[in-house]
Amino acid sequence: MQDAPAMTGTGPDDWIAAALDILIEEGAAAVKVQTLARRLECSRSSFYWFFTDRADLLERLLAHWRDHSTGRIVERARRPAARISQGVLNIFDCWANPALFDPRLDFAIREWARRDARVKAAVDAADAERLAAISALFARFPGDSVSAEVRARTLYYMQIGYYALGIRESLPRRMARLRDYVVSFCGEEPDPADLAAFAARNPADSARSLVWTQLSTAASVTETAGGGRPRMVPAGEDGGLDGGCG
Repeated sequence: MQDAPAMTGTGPDDWIAAALDILIEEGAAAVKVQTLARRLECSRSSFYWFFTDRADLLERLLAHWRDHSTGRIVERARRPAARISQGVLNIFDCWANPALFDPRLDFAIREWARRDARVKAAVDAADAERLAAISALFARFPGDSVSAEVRARTLYYMQIGYYALGIRESLPRRMARLRDYVVSFCGEEPDPADLAAFAARNPADSARSLVWTQLSTAASVTETAGGGRPRMVPAGEDGGLDGGCG
């Protein structure tokens, strides 16, 4: 007899959260029902109250990533902006706030895509959707369509490259360079009020920014012992900070 949900004390969100942790820490191949059951301290059979099978769980992980990464970048790009520099700062919110965009999860999905054609197609579609939204932001302001696309690619690919390369900058240094990043991406001097608003909604001394710092530390790339698969270093394993825009 399978354990009823009320008896196990776990729900589908618990299984998904645990699976996301394993995906980030060890890769998609390590996301297994028995491993999750041990981590959640419940029976393997309780998994089937919420999921058809392991493939169903993996599909939900992919859906979570699409909704919580791509969806939020697109939403920020579509927000009203009085000037392009303000719009760029809206995008930067995603890089500054891991609740909006988790670089560890994005990296894990990209690593998974190297081994699964279906996931690779999903990643390609997500990159195209993100770039289209950022290009549309630039296109709302003076300049031709080619310029808008090139600026969008520069902004987006540079940030993804920061995560992939594990570039390190301290949080104060990142904030000190915010104005220069904005100018380099859009060619417009940001309004000091917009920079202040960005700093206010992404404060360096807040609990959320502490999480940001920990996630940035986690974004350095190394090799697994013996396996050779790139992984995200757990926060606190080294003292560096990954860089990025904003």
